[in-house]
Amino acid sequence: MRLLLFVVALLCSTTIYSQNDEAVLKNIYKTSLTNGKSYEWLDYLSNQIGGRLSGSVNAELAVEWGEKELKELGLDKVWLQPVMVPKWIRGAKEYAYVKSSSGKTTSVNICALGGSVATNPLGVESEVVEVHNFKELEQLGRDKVEGKIVFFNRPMQADLIQTFQAYGGCVNQRYKGAVEAAKYGAVGVIVRSMNLRLDDLPHTGSMTYDDLPNSKRIPSAAISTNDAELLSSMLKLDNTLKFYFKQNCQQLPDVKSYNVIGEITGSEFPNEYIIVGGHLDSWDLGDGSHDDGAGIVQSMEVLRLFKETGITPRRSIRVVMFMNEENGLRGATKYAEVAKQKGENHIFSLESDAGGFTPRGFSFDCSDAVFSKIENWKPLFKPYLIHYFEQGGSGADVGPLKTKTNVVAGLRPDSQRYFDHHHAANDTFDAVNKRELELGAATMTSLVYLFDKYGIAPISHKNELKD
Repeated sequence: MRLLLFVVALLCSTTIYSQNDEAVLKNIYKTSLTNGKSYEWLDYLSNQIGGRLSGSVNAELAVEWGEKELKELGLDKVWLQPVMVPKWIRGAKEYAYVKSSSGKTTSVNICALGGSVATNPLGVESEVVEVHNFKELEQLGRDKVEGKIVFFNRPMQADLIQTFQAYGGCVNQRYKGAVEAAKYGAVGVIVRSMNLRLDDLPHTGSMTYDDLPNSKRIPSAAISTNDAELLSSMLKLDNTLKFYFKQNCQQLPDVKSYNVIGEITGSEFPNEYIIVGGHLDSWDLGDGSHDDGAGIVQSMEVLRLFKETGITPRRSIRVVMFMNEENGLRGATKYAEVAKQKGENHIFSLESDAGGFTPRGFSFDCSDAVFSKIENWKPLFKPYLIHYFEQGGSGADVGPLKTKTNVVAGLRPDSQRYFDHHHAANDTFDAVNKRELELGAATMTSLVYLFDKYGIAPISHKNELKD
């Protein structure tokens, strides 16, 4: 008898799920794929509201929509959390051309980077210096840069399978390019779009001036990858050519906005919180369907699927629609600040902010001991082709909630096409596949269900099987 009990205990210590869990996950996926709401929600958010830049009218319409939809789900609590956000506006469409020494002009596609200052009313025209990194810029020095436009032309590294790694390898030229170029007296900055393919679409994104005084700030714009290739080729033939661009953006005073929050209160541990979320704001060139409308509606769907499938959570589960991820992270900072003030115990936080493509798995920021427990859930996801369970980063909005003991995670969809759309005019509803979106929602719901049921204590500490 003692031997039997020992064997049972050993099995329980290494298998942290039950046959009932398999049935629950199967029902979650079935419900999402046959009776889901995420695609319908995204259709409205994208096509009826559109791009949702922080501080804009559309952002406020999205807040109203999110609050209304969460209330209609019949959650235990729905509320708005005030947060002050920046208000940057693009203004009239940007215009640019390359002018050869013979005077011939060739129009190119650009867009202002988020947070950039405008050019003067007549635009900026100057010779161009091409560099690939800040070290090359430093080597050129003020003598060769002053009075010119700096063209940062470092492409994303195409042989990296993890496309977010490729993005991380070159995004500093977009974010800090203006600061670095201004040190050497440049009059403007043009940055190659963060895009793995060659096309005519410029991709915007945030940039900074750090503590540069207004008088030292120079306009900064992204150029499409096709036009970056063209400009680079033309410079090789004629390094005295000139580049002209005009943009009309403006930074206005901060305005009040809101995080939108809904909660199903836990039946056993109401003071232990699990959150799912994405960011409600987006850039203004497209309608923000992949970045991050998909994450918003998938997170909403997690709570709806709990109710639809009859799962009563043990812990309190919240959906958080964060405001201002794209150009400030104010919503995430505010949510974490309030949670800390209230002493709330967020044991697990999951973000979807990598597009609505086919889900592949998750990355987890957690201890080795907790990750060992999480890995035991992988067989439950194998029938749904979810294989990627890795320790790593989570998401920008849930990152501020990380502590030494809790878990923050990010949904990891297939990322090969993500940067074709990221921050560009083609980030639109038609680029999102209904089935892929619904699979992502079901995958998130399944993971939340397991964290809710079993908590985050390592396997060696206790066995939480309930069935």
